[in-house]
Amino acid sequence: MISVYIDLAIGLVLAFLMLSLLVSGINEAFVRLFGIRSKFLWAYIRDTMDGGPQEGRSWIPAKVADVFARLPFSGNDPRPRHDPDPAPPVVDPVPVDPAAVLATETPAPAVDMTGRLYGRLQEIDHPRGTRTGIANIPPERFSGAMLELVSAEEGGVDGLLGKLEAIGSPLAGHLRGVWEGAQRDLGKFRKGVEAWFDGEMQRLSTLYRRYVKWVILALGLVLTLLFSMDALEYGKTLLRDNAYRAGVAAIAGGSEDGLSALRDKCAVDGATEPYACVTESFSSPALVKIFDHAIVSVTIPPDGSADPSFNWNGALWWERLTSPGHWPGYLVSVVALLFGASFWWDVLRRLTGIRSHRS
Repeated sequence: MISVYIDLAIGLVLAFLMLSLLVSGINEAFVRLFGIRSKFLWAYIRDTMDGGPQEGRSWIPAKVADVFARLPFSGNDPRPRHDPDPAPPVVDPVPVDPAAVLATETPAPAVDMTGRLYGRLQEIDHPRGTRTGIANIPPERFSGAMLELVSAEEGGVDGLLGKLEAIGSPLAGHLRGVWEGAQRDLGKFRKGVEAWFDGEMQRLSTLYRRYVKWVILALGLVLTLLFSMDALEYGKTLLRDNAYRAGVAAIAGGSEDGLSALRDKCAVDGATEPYACVTESFSSPALVKIFDHAIVSVTIPPDGSADPSFNWNGALWWERLTSPGHWPGYLVSVVALLFGASFWWDVLRRLTGIRSHRS
């Protein structure tokens, strides 16, 4: 009896893992296609170095709706344009005279500080189209770029800070705090800039993950309904069908018929190869049967003697979708997907490890 319930748990966890992998793969494809990570990074940098595109606004999405609409599809791309030419070896000073700006009431000239920073990072760029593809800037690389900008100014750090304050760059306040905290020591200043930027990147990552959870929720809901994945009904199927339950548990327990993709390409720290992960994970007839009630179901012969067959289940799918008896099972599936593929992979490893120990 204990073995039956362990196999039931393994079957449910494996189903949640499969659907989580599919959600992760679609999300990763969306992120790569629209360069979301890179846009998120450069939106923060523009906010920090140049301010928002309009007064009182921010480049970073302020609402969840902006994550789905403004950031991926807006023509106002925060990323700098990729320059195929190498960065100039000599950095030009910021073309601003702070004394002249303070002496007049005219607004300070517009200076693209984000573009100047990008000019010091071109060597690590892998462009996608006309825009930069940089999605991660190491803190030591950022501090090195700052020191290159400092070296171009006659007054050093103080000269750069004066010009940043004159053009109203939000970066001025951050760097001045680091400069004073370093007691005007250039070595300590660089370390301080690295620590500050590293903290900002951690905060940005937290914000990014918070928004991604909403994306995962939306994708999980859509795929749960599309596959008509009633977790409660699936659990009953596992309990009643001894042969199927044993087949699913065998795959999770070490069978080469499906486990290799899980072990090698999926869900260790996220799907490292999302496309191969998703396609190879569904190569087993037992795993395909998990989503047998989808709007389009797939049947794979167990012996591999024939090609997979696709069946349209539109009428049955709609009947299940509109049946209130399935809604609790759909809700359980959606909630389970919020935990992510890494969580279910870890649970699966623990369960199979307990099972191996018992045997």
